[in-house]
Amino acid sequence: MSLPILARRALLAAAASGTLLATLPAQAQETPIKFQLDWRFEGPAALFLVPAAKGYFKQERLNVTIDAGNGSGNAVNRVASGTYDMGFADLAALMEFHANNPTAPNKPVAVMMVYNNTPAAVFSLKKSGIKTPADLTGKKLGAPVFDAGRRAFPVFQKANNVGAVNWISMDPPLRETMLAKGDVDAITGFYFTSLLNLEARGIKADEVAVMLYPNYGVKLYGNVIIASEEMVKKRPEQIKAFLRAFVKGAKDVLADPKAAVATVKERDGIVNSELEERRLRLAIQSSIATKDAAAEGFGDLSKPRLALMASQVADAYTTKGRIDPDVIWNGSFLPDAASRNIFAGSKK
Repeated sequence: MSLPILARRALLAAAASGTLLATLPAQAQETPIKFQLDWRFEGPAALFLVPAAKGYFKQERLNVTIDAGNGSGNAVNRVASGTYDMGFADLAALMEFHANNPTAPNKPVAVMMVYNNTPAAVFSLKKSGIKTPADLTGKKLGAPVFDAGRRAFPVFQKANNVGAVNWISMDPPLRETMLAKGDVDAITGFYFTSLLNLEARGIKADEVAVMLYPNYGVKLYGNVIIASEEMVKKRPEQIKAFLRAFVKGAKDVLADPKAAVATVKERDGIVNSELEERRLRLAIQSSIATKDAAAEGFGDLSKPRLALMASQVADAYTTKGRIDPDVIWNGSFLPDAASRNIFAGSKK
C-alpha cells in the first residue's frame, strides 16, 4: 500500500535535511575508527590498506581512517591519548607503556597478534669477520636509541652469552650508512627494513650477515593490533568487526603480495613498488607466516611465551614496574580459528 501524500512529503523532507539518517537502524550506519600505523606507507602497510581498498571494513559497517606513523611508541601513545581508536605497534612498546604508566586512564590493549616473531636482527658485513653472537663482544653497535632491536638487545645478549658492547647512537637514516662506511661494526634493526636499506647503499645481500633474534633464542613477539581501553569497554563489537575485515584482507595480501603493494602505491604514489613488494615478502617470511604462527594460530599467541616476554621486557627495558601479561592481552575479540587459517594460500 502506498504512503499518503503528506507522509511521503515528510519522508522526502527528512531525507533532504539529513534527519533521516538518525532514524535508520544502527547497523545501517558506519562507525568511524581512526587507525594509527607504526610506520610509513611501506609494503607491510598493505595488511591494513587492502581491506580498506577492497571494502571489507565497509562491509562490516566501519569507516576506517588509516594514518602513517613514526614509531611503535608513538602509536601506543596516540591510542592512549584517545587521538586514535586502534593502532599497530610493537608488543614490547605496549608492555613498556603499561609498566611505566600504571595510573594512565586509557591503557591500550593488544587484541590480535600479527608479527608472531619479532623482525629485530643484528646486521654486520661479512668482511668484518663477525660470524656468531659472541663475536659482537667489544664491538661498536649502532642504532637509534628507540630502536626495538637495540632496546631488546640485552635479551639477545643474555641468550647468547655476548659480552659488553659499545653503542653508537644516530638518527634512523644514518644507521645503514654508518655500517656501510665502517663507522660501526654492526647495527640492529628490523630485518625487512635494514637489509633493503643496505642494498640501497650499494651493499649486496650476500655481503651481509644477519642474526635474526628468533633464530638465536629470542622468541619475542613483534607487532600487534591494539585498541583503546575505552573501545574495549564500550565498543567490543566494532573491534570484532575490524578484526574480521582485517583477516580477510591479510589472506588476500599473503595470496598475492604484488597486488597488495599496488594498493600501497595508490595511497602513496612515490613508493617503489618493486622494493616494497620485496619488503612485504620479507615481512611475511620472517614475522607473519612463521612456524610459531602456524603452531599458535594466526592472530593468537601462547600464554607461557607471553609471560616470558613480559619478564624479559621488564628487565631489558628497566621498566618502573613489572608487567602483567593478563592485562596486556585480550584475545576475546578474535575471529574463530577456521577463518584465521590464512597461510594455506600464502605466496611468500
